[in-house]
Amino acid sequence: MLITPAYAQAAAGGDANSMLMSLLPFALIFVIMYFLILRPQQKKIRDHAELVKNIRRGDTVVTSGGLVGKVTKVVDDDQIEFEISDGVRVRQMRQMISGVRAKGEPAKEKAETAKDETSAS
Repeated sequence: MLITPAYAQAAAGGDANSMLMSLLPFALIFVIMYFLILRPQQKKIRDHAELVKNIRRGDTVVTSGGLVGKVTKVVDDDQIEFEISDGVRVRQMRQMISGVRAKGEPAKEKAETAKDETSAS
């Protein structure tokens, strides 16, 4: 009626260039999301897996529940046993460890530490 048939056909057809330009913002958003969200999250997961794999006897660990203790025994690939107080030992799944505060050092005997303190004064 008001639009000529030739003009209406040209507008409805669209070319490949305009289709590419309309999809370009979506591709750009995906690339930005990959570098800002997905890639750092994958790195954090790899770092946590490495941390959990390298837990050894004597390490001080923090669980996801907030318990802090010293590892006394590595039970198997899935569990560790750690001491949260004198004589109180707890088994925990390795994946629930949120951090290692200090690497293990040889434990000093209480008598040796008492000698060191008295000789220092």
